Amino acid sequence: MGASDNQLTASRLSWIERIGMKPELAIGYIGLLIFMIGDGVEAGYLSPFLLGMGFGESKIALVFTLYGVTAAIASWLSGVLSDIFGPKKVMWAGFVIWICFEIPFLLLGISASNYTMILITYMLRGFGYPLFAFGFLVWVTRVTPPRYLGAAVGWFWCARTGGLPTLGSLFASYAVPCFGQYPTLWMSSVLVVIGGLIALFGIFDKTGSGPRITEGESPFAVLLSGLSIAWKRPKIGLGGIVATITTTAEFGFLVCLPIYFTKTVGFTLQQWLQILSIIFATNVFCNLMWGKIADRIGWRITITFAGGLGCALTTLGLFYAPDMFGANYLLVTLAGMAYGAALAGFVPIAAIMARLAPDSQGAAMSIMNLGSGLSICLGPAIVGVFLPLCGVKGVIWIFAGLYLVSAVISYTLKLPDEVSADKRQLARQ
Repeated sequence: MGASDNQLTASRLSWIERIGMKPELAIGYIGLLIFMIGDGVEAGYLSPFLLGMGFGESKIALVFTLYGVTAAIASWLSGVLSDIFGPKKVMWAGFVIWICFEIPFLLLGISASNYTMILITYMLRGFGYPLFAFGFLVWVTRVTPPRYLGAAVGWFWCARTGGLPTLGSLFASYAVPCFGQYPTLWMSSVLVVIGGLIALFGIFDKTGSGPRITEGESPFAVLLSGLSIAWKRPKIGLGGIVATITTTAEFGFLVCLPIYFTKTVGFTLQQWLQILSIIFATNVFCNLMWGKIADRIGWRITITFAGGLGCALTTLGLFYAPDMFGANYLLVTLAGMAYGAALAGFVPIAAIMARLAPDSQGAAMSIMNLGSGLSICLGPAIVGVFLPLCGVKGVIWIFAGLYLVSAVISYTLKLPDEVSADKRQLARQ
């Protein structure tokens, strides 16, 4: 795995490096966390909020699906654009896009109850968060030494998931009763501005902030490589499929579970938001745990068993716990925590993708980011198509099946040093 190669003694590492962060990027994690808190405020209640405004479930699913389409495109672009312009400029682009389309979303869409404006502005805002967040992830994978790259990626997902939906939903659970649903959306915008500026002005790394394009290399060729690498190096394509499955259920849950838990099971909106926060608070803690464990036991093994198999089982628990025990806050929360812990098992996928193509990291990360972005639209799309056909139970089983597929695929993602070790072992037999 390379995690033990060229180990430095603890005395030669700063405390920031010992916990798994590149010191020059440390402020970026804090800024990303605050940015994602702002982005995640709406995650737990926008669906029922739009339902209360009189829009049907199919229309709501379409809003989230189109948002996911633009987020998927931006996620893919984040890697290759980082090679062309540098991750810092990509982060700036995401930050500006988020603000520019959030304002009309609130003023011309939500305030006016104008479905068309809600659809258009929310869809275009979808370009924002992935460019900002995944631009930073590319930066992390560029400059972090392999010996603690798994932990560094774990910190990234800790900040991302710590904001969306963990602390964002927790913030909403208190802000909505105090200030109302619409003012809370404005408050989320303030958090995004604060977090974005902290990250963009607080990161002082210079080595990884610029473009990676070589002199004379065509930007279009670099852009094309962000897709062509998926079939030139099949393992990169398979890793992209795993990345897609990883959070497909998460974004699907944000569409169907708020309504299911409040309208069918009987939880209040505040209870649901708190359960959601606890689920992903568990995920945040386990992101760090699995990141460090994966550096020791192997990234591929962690993804296969903790991530794929673990999520397949715990996804079912999210339905069967309330189905069997009703609005039992403790049992449902425990079932959710189990899912959050298992979901963190996918953390090392970014480390694997970066190591599978060390000479084309931007393109490889584009495929991984594309997968993560596709999940934003694929999850709601699955809900929109199958919820009317087979209900919440059927949708849950579909997501569980996808996680099993991811376990099978991830088991095949051997790194070059693992393949070499297998060949040496066969030669000795």
